Amino acid sequence: MLSVVAGILVGAVGIAPADVVAALLGGGDGPSVTIVRELRLPRVLAAALVGGALAVAGTLLQGLLRNPLADPYVTGTSAGGALGAVAAIAFLGPGGGVLVPLCAFGGALIAVMLVWRLARIGGRTTVLAVLLAGIALSAFAGSLITVLLVASDRLALRLRAVLDVLVGGVSVRSNAELIVAAIVVVAGLAGALALAPRIDAYAFGEETAAALGVDTQRVAFGILLVTALLAGAAVALAGLVGFVGLVVPHALRAILGAAHRRLVAASFLGGAAALVLADLGARSAFAPAEMPVGVVTGLVGGPFFVVLLARQQRVLA
Repeated sequence: MLSVVAGILVGAVGIAPADVVAALLGGGDGPSVTIVRELRLPRVLAAALVGGALAVAGTLLQGLLRNPLADPYVTGTSAGGALGAVAAIAFLGPGGGVLVPLCAFGGALIAVMLVWRLARIGGRTTVLAVLLAGIALSAFAGSLITVLLVASDRLALRLRAVLDVLVGGVSVRSNAELIVAAIVVVAGLAGALALAPRIDAYAFGEETAAALGVDTQRVAFGILLVTALLAGAAVALAGLVGFVGLVVPHALRAILGAAHRRLVAASFLGGAAALVLADLGARSAFAPAEMPVGVVTGLVGGPFFVVLLARQQRVLA
């Protein structure tokens, strides 16, 4: 809540706190109402949804794969969502803006289905198979996005929209888009909470989880499906935002432990706060110019990832 308040109060245009409160309640002068209610509030809510969705997705994947380096990019879901969004921009033109979120959802869902099918080749699905399939799909989706950028004349006219998808920039084109994304994220959060007790059984491996009565195939598919919903919603609102799904769950796990029902709820709040503050920094650091929020999360998350990787290598050694 403090991060949301900060996101609404602070911006490139200075507005007194009393005027911000008045604008939120429907009063105040015209410019203040426009800035607060039509620009800052939707953007802050979108950033909170994106951060929460990515953090929950990272929590699920880290629990399933038993690896603190896992995040939504591992399964290719974010790459699939980005491909869907860029394809919508390329083929549907400016009139297809309302379909961009749906295409992002569809791309993420198709990606997770392909990963599931590839991972099942040869019979039983394993964690290693999911990782390899996700890496292959991410590379393939990235290549297709490059082909679209080179081949489509429409994308040359909408480079800002494409940049928001590829670099990560929170944008709300309509309230309907925000409502649809919120519904998807809430559904994904409910699914994550329902799956959380079963993920706890993976702490000592898939064989142990199966011995405890967990249907590992069904649970793995459920986790990938929920991850697709959450990553698709995040891509639709903010494009490819990295490291939130990696850093937040890992940091909270050290504080709260590995019980996933508590960790999922905390990760949603922590991810929401982290991205709201990151977006606040992105639009305030060089005001009136704005950086993509993906740049901020990369600057913070990149060194964290290197430290985490080095620590894991020392443990394995």
